[in-house]
Amino acid sequence: MGYKIAVVGATGNVGREMLNILAERQFPVDEIVALASRKSQGTEVSFGDTTLKTKDLDTFDFTGWDMALFAVGSSATKEYAPKAAAAGCVVIDNSSLYRYDPDIPLIVPEVNPQDVHKYKNKNIIANPNCSTAQMVVALKPLHDRAKIKRVVVSTYQSVSGSGKEAIEELWNQTKGMYVPGQEVDPSVYTKQIAFNVIPHIDVFMDSGDTKEEWKMVAETKKIVDPAIKVTATCVRVPVFVGHSESVNIEFEDFLDEDEARDILREAPGIMVIDKREDGGYVTPVECVGDFATFISRIRQDVTVENGLNLWCVSDNLRKGAALNAVQIAELLGREVLKKG
Repeated sequence: MGYKIAVVGATGNVGREMLNILAERQFPVDEIVALASRKSQGTEVSFGDTTLKTKDLDTFDFTGWDMALFAVGSSATKEYAPKAAAAGCVVIDNSSLYRYDPDIPLIVPEVNPQDVHKYKNKNIIANPNCSTAQMVVALKPLHDRAKIKRVVVSTYQSVSGSGKEAIEELWNQTKGMYVPGQEVDPSVYTKQIAFNVIPHIDVFMDSGDTKEEWKMVAETKKIVDPAIKVTATCVRVPVFVGHSESVNIEFEDFLDEDEARDILREAPGIMVIDKREDGGYVTPVECVGDFATFISRIRQDVTVENGLNLWCVSDNLRKGAALNAVQIAELLGREVLKKG
């Protein structure tokens, strides 16, 4: 006996990836439905070897459905997620809408699986920001060993994090650099993204931080430990898929780089590729399509008493979004619903 699963926003990058991953991981599905806005109704999407035609989210009745994986913006989530939750369908939401609600668990299954039981508060579970998800997978096993005091992270985030239009903008701008008359002005981004980097993701706040930077701080505290101090600089780079992060960690106790490497090798969801030679590290191109969070460049930071540096790379459409949502669904099924 399996589950009745709804994927909301099934025509978008993350929604399609959710369907792919549900099929790849052989999630125990009895029935699955792809939902989208009325204008996308009837669009065909793939679920393994099956083709699904999207149905209209606006008229869909969630009664009798077990879980709904939401991959739509906050405004649509605000309208439809409470309806699904009220109908008894557990919502796993990829938007930022519910992440900071104290009554709604924010979950990365490798880090805080015990929080899944808190779903009963509102029948909703939140999925973290893509840049946070991959970082906390690396932080948690190290925190368990030596207790993290402070994290300084600089991100190198791919354009797929901004959606299909951003991917097209990078592609078209890059072509336009070489073809006279086909130049493309920025529309998704505030500045040219081709052959450039932009230190601006989401809106600016009064503090001078961007909302993306604030998200990493707030979510790390909620998922791992509220005592950890975090400061972030989030940068958009001309990469199609795959977020990278340079992470500097200061611990309360000394942690040797070799021990840290061994801890991370044993940690769930992590693949350590760390050779001190040409190519002995992972780049975003190599992580695309993979479930793992890759860690490289682990080394002591001698400028502080107990410091380490590391390089963290992951497919943002997978671990940063769709994969984490499916892992939450697996966790919910395994620990609570127990049908599959």
